Amino acid sequence: MVKSNWNWAFLGLLALGLRLLAGSFPELTDQFYSRSIFFIIRNGIDFSLGYLPFPTAYLFFGLIFSLFGLVLRRFFRLKGGKNRWKYLVQATANGLGALVFLFLLLWGYNYQRTPIIEQLSLQPKPLSLSQLTEEINLSKHLAGLNRGQITKDTLALSKVMDYAALETEVRTTLDQNSEVLALNFSGRPRTKQFPPQGMLRRLGILGIYFPFTGESYLDPALHGLEKPFTIAHEMAHSLGVTDEGEASFIAWVVCTRADNPILRYAGHLVMLRYQLRDYYEMDPDGALCWMETLPSGIRQDLISIRAAGEPFPPIWLALSRKSNDLFLKSQGVKAGIQSYQELPMLAFAWRKKTAKNGES
Repeated sequence: MVKSNWNWAFLGLLALGLRLLAGSFPELTDQFYSRSIFFIIRNGIDFSLGYLPFPTAYLFFGLIFSLFGLVLRRFFRLKGGKNRWKYLVQATANGLGALVFLFLLLWGYNYQRTPIIEQLSLQPKPLSLSQLTEEINLSKHLAGLNRGQITKDTLALSKVMDYAALETEVRTTLDQNSEVLALNFSGRPRTKQFPPQGMLRRLGILGIYFPFTGESYLDPALHGLEKPFTIAHEMAHSLGVTDEGEASFIAWVVCTRADNPILRYAGHLVMLRYQLRDYYEMDPDGALCWMETLPSGIRQDLISIRAAGEPFPPIWLALSRKSNDLFLKSQGVKAGIQSYQELPMLAFAWRKKTAKNGES
């Protein structure tokens, strides 16, 4: 006989019930989860698994495969088709319940917290062509200034900084700016490189936060100038920021406020790429003409970044985007994958706010 043990399935349902309740009271979710329970989880993971030199997601997947093997072993040892299928249904329900419960407990309830843009009183709105032109010219100017502090050469930059030092510097800068960004910074969040090279890019992503291990990962194949922003973006997720646009906004603020010109240049370069995409959609001919005004060094870096990704074309890109869009919307991110494109609007709103308050 198969014992009726549905504990994990019930815990999963309970966690989903609490999620509905948390969504109705975001301020209480901030107080009792994001700034208390998650605070403890964040520190517990960072000062244990975070010190391991390899992505601990490998351990998680190893555990999952081991449990799957045990389930299959017991399935074939049971006698009688009825017992076998009852056990399979029970094991599947418990497995899914455990994943739901752990996902929400370890990170997922942050989807129900008060959005960062509300805490910062930002009101992003679509930019007009004139506003976008002014913003993209500012980004070009700032990118040029910071690139000039790195090198006077116009050849493309490639390996710009040792990864371990880069991760530490991004984390330190994020800590220094956590208060102005309304972040509850605590612990030692990790963003590790996730081999094999190119695997994440082929899945259509540059980096990912993995709640079950509390670590974020990026593809080692990323260009050196893509890594600072991606690390900062994923570390924002590590601190409980769930919205992709907000995570990119935090990454941009962190990079552009850093002491290191490499981080600042990387941040302005990412913004330039986002703005250029919007510019091209609004005025294709104007965007092409504007591209001719880019300094040679910046243009070479943009070409180099594009070339770094060409050996790893995404597999099933449409499926990847659709599944990510559905997941984000199911978690309460109304814009879905369109939230990735909100960075120029958020940056414009931030500049207006800081200028009004006399901040730098």
